[in-house]
Amino acid sequence: MTDGRQEWEEAYAAGSERRESFQTLSFEDVPPLGLPADGEVPATIAYPGQFPFTRGVHATGYRGRLWTMRQFAGFASVAETNERFRHLLDAGQGGLSVAFDMPTLMGLDGDDPMALGEVGHCGVAVSSAEDMVDLFDRIPLSDVSVSMTINGPAEVLFAFLLVAAEEQGVDWKQLRGTLQNDILKEYIAQKEWIYPPEPHLRLIVDMIDFCGREVPEWNTISISGYHIREAGATAAQELAFTLADGFAYVEACMRRGLDVDEFVPRLSFFFDAHIDFFEEIGKFRAARRIWARWMRDRYGAKSDRSLKLRFHTQTAGVSLTAQQPENNIVRTAVEALAAVLGGTQSLHTNAMDEVFALPTAENAEIALRTQQIIAEETGVAATIDPLGGSWFVEEMTDRIEAKAEDIFAAIDRMGSGSMLDGVLHGIDEGWFQSALADSAYEFEKALNSGDRTIVGVNKYVKDDEAPLDILRISAEVEAGQRARLARLRGERRQDEVDVALEDLRHGAQGDANLMELIVAAARVRATLGEIVGAMKDVFGGYREPPRV
Repeated sequence: MTDGRQEWEEAYAAGSERRESFQTLSFEDVPPLGLPADGEVPATIAYPGQFPFTRGVHATGYRGRLWTMRQFAGFASVAETNERFRHLLDAGQGGLSVAFDMPTLMGLDGDDPMALGEVGHCGVAVSSAEDMVDLFDRIPLSDVSVSMTINGPAEVLFAFLLVAAEEQGVDWKQLRGTLQNDILKEYIAQKEWIYPPEPHLRLIVDMIDFCGREVPEWNTISISGYHIREAGATAAQELAFTLADGFAYVEACMRRGLDVDEFVPRLSFFFDAHIDFFEEIGKFRAARRIWARWMRDRYGAKSDRSLKLRFHTQTAGVSLTAQQPENNIVRTAVEALAAVLGGTQSLHTNAMDEVFALPTAENAEIALRTQQIIAEETGVAATIDPLGGSWFVEEMTDRIEAKAEDIFAAIDRMGSGSMLDGVLHGIDEGWFQSALADSAYEFEKALNSGDRTIVGVNKYVKDDEAPLDILRISAEVEAGQRARLARLRGERRQDEVDVALEDLRHGAQGDANLMELIVAAARVRATLGEIVGAMKDVFGGYREPPRV
């Protein structure tokens, strides 16, 4: 027996299994891991829980613990979203994932003139700590993991959550969850920024430093390839651009003097699970391998926790079709299965109607049941990395890894040996944006020529489709949010708000950690727009350079 196999067997035995036995539908025992009958397991594949973690970051895989089942939820008012959250928790969901509306994503209060017509439409409207307190009413923040999809004003929304936890009597050290907080992909793909890149990076490093001391269980960034893929990237581009952003954040923290093995274990990733089944599985496996090698060899990480890439996955919104929307249930199931076979730690499954609007409660539940059927009925979670060793899957993993490394080399050259400088240069010069545009054009060309098939769109088309009943947001939501804000401003101590905002401006002009100042402003009920505005007074805004 090799040392690697013995090490894995010992680690597996030391872990715990979530069931007494694992059997097929025909009552045959299922082995925990597929292994070659003879010969060595290649070092590039190794064993689960061992460098380079191709087969997963845990020795026991899903036999020890299933992935966290999350549904991206948030719409209209905080009261309506709170009701949806409690419904999903009652249905068996293991964590909450908060979607915010567009004004919140852009750092605007719900009564800002620029928010007109958008309040509550693509997520929940949160304009103050008061809103966050009500959002988690009767949901103990000590007991539930919370993921928040927010980037430009991420630190402000996180401060609101910290205040909500305080007012529930929850110690910050008990809080578990993830903040997306990935501003680099905003400049690359999603375009929801507020300040120029450098101030945004300062805020991110401030938060990482702050959480290391005050909120140690919180995942400080979810470095997101999802939006990069949705903007038109290939699988290799999604992987490479995402990990390059991750390396850039590592370098930004190292320049501040933070220790790699102190902050990197709280970084996580967020990938798209698209419809090409085996390509996606190869992408996930390659991601773990690349991260482990770069963290060890380039950035000097010594802790296994720093080498282990952990990721959340969401099925591909861009793969959903308005035509024959029931087909989206099938697409989501296939994509979710790829994420599971790729070893995700957390998963959101899109609902069939999300191509039109936020999902109805019924369709959100079907999406959750899709995950539960995969977990409980298919048997795929009974064996660790069941496709490991497949000639085709391993070749696909190697191919995507090689393509990603070519992209890293180009970014590294742009930064003269720095991935951080290379990413910033690529954003400023439009290099990433041009690459995405080219890939999106190639896909559209293949679709229009018929070389690429989408069922119900350019093949197997139906002319007489019944309209789908979708979730619609009432105009009363915006009126209600404006009334909430008016009441808040009338009841708070304005002198305390003014002092807190001035302290924040002063801190932004110097080199203070801004998280403490943002939390202080949130406590006295300064609003999202006011806190963002105070920092914008110092940092300025950002406009993307025009492309010729």
